[in-house]
Amino acid sequence: MNSQSPQLILYQEYSDVAINREIQRQQGAEPGAEEEGLKEEGVGESPSPSNLSPSSSFRSSRGSAFSLWQDIPDVRTSGQLDNFSNEERKLQEAKFELVTSEASYIRSLTIAVDHFMLSQELGECLGAQDRQWLFSKLPEVKDVSESFLQDLEHRLEEDILRFDVCDIVLAHCPALRRVYLPYVTNQAYQEQTYQRLLQENARFPGILARLEEDPICQRLPLTSFLILPFQRITRLKMLVENILKRTTPGSRDEDTATKAFNELKKIIKECNSSVQSMKRMEELIHLNKKIHFEGKIFPLISQSRWLVKHGELMEVDTQTMSISGSKFKLPTRPVYLHLFNDCLLLSRRKDTWKFMVFVHAKIGQLKVKDLSQKLHGISGFIFHLQLCEGQQLKHQILLKANTE
Repeated sequence: MNSQSPQLILYQEYSDVAINREIQRQQGAEPGAEEEGLKEEGVGESPSPSNLSPSSSFRSSRGSAFSLWQDIPDVRTSGQLDNFSNEERKLQEAKFELVTSEASYIRSLTIAVDHFMLSQELGECLGAQDRQWLFSKLPEVKDVSESFLQDLEHRLEEDILRFDVCDIVLAHCPALRRVYLPYVTNQAYQEQTYQRLLQENARFPGILARLEEDPICQRLPLTSFLILPFQRITRLKMLVENILKRTTPGSRDEDTATKAFNELKKIIKECNSSVQSMKRMEELIHLNKKIHFEGKIFPLISQSRWLVKHGELMEVDTQTMSISGSKFKLPTRPVYLHLFNDCLLLSRRKDTWKFMVFVHAKIGQLKVKDLSQKLHGISGFIFHLQLCEGQQLKHQILLKANTE
């Protein structure tokens, strides 16, 4: 790995420039401005076509992620460029960008795996579980991406002038889903593990700093490498969308590009849903350690449950409520509410972080009446909460909130 030239552009920089270019494009930059912007913003110049032999045209151009399709020697010397309309050129450039960005992505993934994950020194200071949580399925992500790039490169070599990529994207979507879904889902564990290691593992910060100082990292931290898969799957969808916008309406290519775009959208949606589900489950597990029940045990942890809102209100003691002049005197005591999507818990604080639940009910069993208009002499908002089983009233409580 250390033999790799530090001049090669890593995906982190590639993404930054690509995003800037996309902003320029959406702001209505002049035709051709996006290609010029790439050359100006790239770190290092694109290889000169005269320095590349036709047989190595694309593979050599991977040394700079910002080489344009029209600058590839086989394309320039084909004599066919003038036969392409401006829109057709932009379409081929959009397809080529998907390939070159994947090559740049794999360069960064390789550093993440070979330089960081497989570091003997780092491995010796990490336990097996911490190592798994920190790097997750990064090698599998890299393997799938290398297979994906290999198929893209073969397609380019078959027909450098009029190649398509969306059918390859579509064919690789099942493999992309297989590795991206668990990696993205692991994000919460990854972030927690990284922060904990910095604070609790005495050797970790020093070893990490030495690894990050290596020229191969180009002054980029480990965290910028770990988030690459999150960035890539989203970027891949945007690249396919850009191709789709330039593809001839009603053509077979448009149909394929649409299918590829929809599959990537589906993967991203699944990833987002899985991350959300994981966070919700983590929150329930955390709450379960702090919440205790009087009498009957209530199984709090459930795949279909999540916390909607929680906070402290004041319970009004109606037994000792009195009137002083034109104002009500309200004896109150605090009560803590945990509102879930399917149930409500009422509890008293045992201490700062523990709660004793005295009422729990399903949402369908609850009735709420706003009494604020009836009790004019009271500041705040009063509501009456009733727990019913069928027609039978099981519990009722008067609650006061400071804000609506």
